[in-house]
Amino acid sequence: MNMQYPPTELVLDGNGKVYHIALSKEELSEKIILVGDQDRVDLLAQQFDEIEHTSRHREFVCITGTYKNKRISVLSTGIGTDNIDIVVNELDAAFNIDTNERKDQTNFTKLSLVRIGTCGILQPEIPVHGYILSTHAFGLDNIARFYEIPFTSDEERLTKEISAHIQLPSGLTPYLKEASKRLISQLSSAETYEGITITSSGFYGPQGRQLRLATKTRHLNDKITSFRLDNHRIINFEMESSALFALGNALGHDCATICLGIANRPNKEFSPGYKTDMEQLITYVLERI
Repeated sequence: MNMQYPPTELVLDGNGKVYHIALSKEELSEKIILVGDQDRVDLLAQQFDEIEHTSRHREFVCITGTYKNKRISVLSTGIGTDNIDIVVNELDAAFNIDTNERKDQTNFTKLSLVRIGTCGILQPEIPVHGYILSTHAFGLDNIARFYEIPFTSDEERLTKEISAHIQLPSGLTPYLKEASKRLISQLSSAETYEGITITSSGFYGPQGRQLRLATKTRHLNDKITSFRLDNHRIINFEMESSALFALGNALGHDCATICLGIANRPNKEFSPGYKTDMEQLITYVLERI
């Protein structure tokens, strides 16, 4: 039975578009690159051969264009999994819900959602400006716990093993979700470092940083760096991928994340500047998706 979504659940703007990102499927490609920083949208679009659509609503900046005959959209999300919850649900709704009838579309559209971001490296041998490709994301954010999302036995096992090893503060209920194997295959090369990403719910305490306020996570990073299980290890911190993988996968979409490592936490090294390296990573992704 195809239910009808009431105005309080499927919220639309005055133009009949999904409320926060203010986009329709006609303005979007089925290949969408997600970036946190609004300015990175323009940086990416500079490499397009043609631009057909540009829009801005709140922190959600979108440009759709072509790169070597491939139609691609780039959309900024802002920081954090709370924004990813909005973006993934609204992108799916733009394509897979008839916003006039407020009912599911008859034909499902599968999206390819690739996040390009920056991250903190958690393995000492990975260099600053390395390309970090997430095979899985371990979420400290709880977004997935609000949904009926299935997890595989391997995902459940990894969640338990990582949780036991790193000993998170009590009360947290982390989860782990695998990235799209198809997109991983497309993005993987001798230039990438691959492994599990930890998606943090904050930048300071949740990532093992302490300034003036005491935290419960001062020794978290050492435990994370030492984790090994079969061929799995944890290689970076960032703030969006767990919700992207969990919600995107549950909705039937392919999702992946590739980040530029700008800080090596074990070595206490931080990039002196990474604009050129980010431009090179953008080209790397555009060539492969």
